[in-house]
Amino acid sequence: MAPLGLPGSVVKYGGSTMWALMIYWLVTTLLSAMRVSTAAMIAGAIATAVEFFKLYRSPEVDAFRTTLGGTLLLGRYFSWKDVIAYWLAIFLGAFLDWRIRGEA
Repeated sequence: MAPLGLPGSVVKYGGSTMWALMIYWLVTTLLSAMRVSTAAMIAGAIATAVEFFKLYRSPEVDAFRTTLGGTLLLGRYFSWKDVIAYWLAIFLGAFLDWRIRGEA
């Protein structure tokens, strides 16, 4: 890890935040006509489901998790704090999206 002098919380949850916002962006890109609140709920459900998938263990899935792609897509260890970080990031992203779109 590069010594950038960032606060510990940014180092710990920055990746989780960016990953959750990526999920939100994908949902809103693929389902662009959907209301922001609905897209946020779908993105949150997807992020939470992926986090819970970390509890599933099999030799094939665990082998994939050791690769860079597996680590980036699935992660390795379940954490309730990550679930909270996902929902907070998606809420913030959806709020900003809502303000930009000017939805009622």
